[in-house]
Amino acid sequence: MSARAPEPRAGLRPMREGDLETVLAIERVAYTHPWTRGIFEDCLRVGYSCWVLEEGRELVGYGVMMMAVGEAHILNVCVSPGHQRRGYGARLLAHLLVLSRRHHADTALLEVRPSNRPALALYRKAGFNEVGVRRGYYPAANGREDALILALHLGPDGWYPFTEDAEGREP
Repeated sequence: MSARAPEPRAGLRPMREGDLETVLAIERVAYTHPWTRGIFEDCLRVGYSCWVLEEGRELVGYGVMMMAVGEAHILNVCVSPGHQRRGYGARLLAHLLVLSRRHHADTALLEVRPSNRPALALYRKAGFNEVGVRRGYYPAANGREDALILALHLGPDGWYPFTEDAEGREP
């Protein structure tokens, strides 16, 4: 009888500048119009909430969020294409939402391409609803693509889709 070792538990930690080469490599294979190194450097420099998700010692995903009074704006959630469909996107999103609540945000907002069906499914499963459209927001192969604006109410009287955060603690 052979025992199979369990997969290592993926862990979250704050993004560091030393992570940027790997983050950029993932960004370039995941998106047709990836963020630049300068964008990530600026996010780190101004203190946005930037996190990476590691499986063992391999960086497999990341998330970037901006906090403002009462509002969290999720700017980027990305999982390496080779590691998608394992729950990592949901784990990153759950972590960002827990952090949003801890910083007293009552609303989480994000933009998403209508053509990004997996991301839309993830956000809708988490309880996000469409609240608007930004026309021609994203660059696309043949011009521009709209962005759907999605929102989730996180306030104390609002519905919260996760019962525990990414580390297994109650929110």
